[in-house]
Amino acid sequence: MKSSKNILFVLLVGLLFFSCEKKENVPNEKPAQSVAVNDSILTEKEISYDSNGKNFKSFVFFKGDSTVSKPVVLVVPEWWGVNDYAKTRAKQLAEEGYFAMAVDFYGDGKVVDNPEDAQKLATPFYENPALAKQAYDAAKSELSNFSNADTSKMAIIGYCFGGAQALNMARQDASLKGAVSFHGNLLTGVKPNNNSVKLLVLNGEADSFVSAEEIAGFKAEMDSAKVDYKFINYPGAVHAFTNPDATEIGKKFNLQIAYDKDADEKSWKELQDFLTVIFM
Repeated sequence: MKSSKNILFVLLVGLLFFSCEKKENVPNEKPAQSVAVNDSILTEKEISYDSNGKNFKSFVFFKGDSTVSKPVVLVVPEWWGVNDYAKTRAKQLAEEGYFAMAVDFYGDGKVVDNPEDAQKLATPFYENPALAKQAYDAAKSELSNFSNADTSKMAIIGYCFGGAQALNMARQDASLKGAVSFHGNLLTGVKPNNNSVKLLVLNGEADSFVSAEEIAGFKAEMDSAKVDYKFINYPGAVHAFTNPDATEIGKKFNLQIAYDKDADEKSWKELQDFLTVIFM
């Protein structure tokens, strides 16, 4: 009996030793990479803030770890307000690794769906450019609440009304690395007080809202101020050529606006290349 127990004990010890030895020879298994998982997650957050007696509701987007610093791109909407289209563009930028903010310029996150109301909201910003600067400064100030927003690398882009405002901010804020206008107005009465911000202007050649005289005046203004800019005219493209909803909206309100897939894709590629260069 005693002998059998000894044999059994030896066998058990051997088995334990063997299993431990085998386990030690197995390559280390890495746990699930939480960073990799986080890198695939897109964060969207509505932010509310007050400035000059007005409440603003903008939206920020970023992908991955909230502690990893990213270049900032502000997105100024068309005259409709901070709608789904503006947020979609900000999301696309976040997918490409930027910290993006769709900026509320009107206050209270106002969004309208007809030209009459849009014109009422947009006109004061052309008549008093200080309103746009106030909205921009308020949004810029909010970036300090996000440790992953690298404001030393910041650009602004805009569409139609937003394109004009993006160019105006570049005329006034030398801290920007660059500004991009998609089918925006070019001459708004705001003169450049710096020439350090690079500009990219993406225009529809057939845009009835931007005349040849306005283009010539803009180029003369930029040349005189020695601004580093690139101007691209897309043949056959009309106003709002980047917005997939533009054709239907144009038909509904008898506006000369329409989506142009080719110009949209080419202009987005120009934006990607531009951001890569200015953030190097």
